[in-house]
Amino acid sequence: MSEPANQGTRRKVLIVSLHFAPINTPDMQRIRMALPYLRGCGWEPVVLAVAPDMVEGAVLEPLLERSYPPDVRIVRVRGIPPSLTRWAGVGSLWLRCGRAVRAAGDRLLSSEAFDLVFFSTTQFDAFSLGPRWKRRFKVPYVLDYQDPWVNDYYSRTRTRPPGGWLKFGFSQWWARRREPGALRNASGVVAVSGAYGPTLAKAYPWFDPQSVVVLPFGAAERDFAIARSHRPANPLVPFGDGRIHFVYTGRCGPDMSTSLKIVFRAFKKYLSARPEEAARVRFHFIGTDYAPRPLGREWAMPVAIEEKVEQYVVEQCYRVPYFDSLFYLTHADALIAVGSNDPTYSASKIFPYVLARRPMLLVFHAESPVLTMARAMKCGQCYPFRETADIDTLASKVSQEWFLDGKMSEFVEADLSAFQPYSAESMTKRLAKCFNAALGINQQRT
Repeated sequence: MSEPANQGTRRKVLIVSLHFAPINTPDMQRIRMALPYLRGCGWEPVVLAVAPDMVEGAVLEPLLERSYPPDVRIVRVRGIPPSLTRWAGVGSLWLRCGRAVRAAGDRLLSSEAFDLVFFSTTQFDAFSLGPRWKRRFKVPYVLDYQDPWVNDYYSRTRTRPPGGWLKFGFSQWWARRREPGALRNASGVVAVSGAYGPTLAKAYPWFDPQSVVVLPFGAAERDFAIARSHRPANPLVPFGDGRIHFVYTGRCGPDMSTSLKIVFRAFKKYLSARPEEAARVRFHFIGTDYAPRPLGREWAMPVAIEEKVEQYVVEQCYRVPYFDSLFYLTHADALIAVGSNDPTYSASKIFPYVLARRPMLLVFHAESPVLTMARAMKCGQCYPFRETADIDTLASKVSQEWFLDGKMSEFVEADLSAFQPYSAESMTKRLAKCFNAALGINQQRT
């Protein structure tokens, strides 16, 4: 094994992020936004990723590669192309490329001196490489929980999981076998939600929930600097056509049914009270499903149909480029932020919404950390719900305050001092502190 990397230079971290730019996926955003700041925090990053053409249905966005230093080393591996496995119903990125990721990591760790490995991906099977590499190369590792690995949401709510019950059941059986070993040997755990620590401790009584560092995704002003010179090739929203355009970007799903019903029912009441005025409104839900074409499903439209306002709703369920989404946010008349029925869901999209500087309607579970953040920043109109019984009461309130009283056209500048802890730079400093703690270093290098 090589000598330790910490010899008066930056410490060196191998970051495993299977999806990485120019691929546009949510689970690589933490790393992409951290790369401009890690060196200033005393860490030299090397990213281990899968080659873009190995990712089925990937949205490629070259602009993403302009958002981090060009000299950051990105090691890309190949595996089995999806075209060779899809006929058998196998699309899993890990099943096709996991062996190549493991082999590449073995080569890097055996030939170079790394101080730490950081797993930041929702391809959770990659976490199982942590114990292997720690045992073979004596390198500690930190895990990033952006979603639960073992997830009881679908069984608890009887909501059909993506891919169906059979695939989901197998993945959960496999996760329950792999997660304990990965957690026991980890030198640190970060998570996007404060609920993840207690959830892990409930499943594994030996796990200390206080050891989890809650680290939502930040937001980068530099992304908006890039976005200001960008325009989508074929814009999905006809801004400037005399209508009032409300925009939501990002994942949607059955777990957002309550918040969607509140918004659409509120609009229906507005439509009844002032039909000519309300008829100018259009709701745009953009990039609401993670599945590649043609497998994407609409999630907002069925609720709109149920509430009988579908003619005012447009849903584009396929993933769109990240900088396209920023264009829609910054040009919208107002932003619609709807949250999950699951209070542990932490929608980090709230931070780009804040930087977009538009009027904002937030409808989230009362226990969601998003509302805490929004209130601290004094941004948007917040409406918390707890049960489906809240729907009609909140819909009446949203209709009166947001639509009829005109809050939808009032922008109040957020308290950016309260936002600062959620900036990409601040979040990276906190991440570097987690890295240092994993090595037993008390003082954060800045």
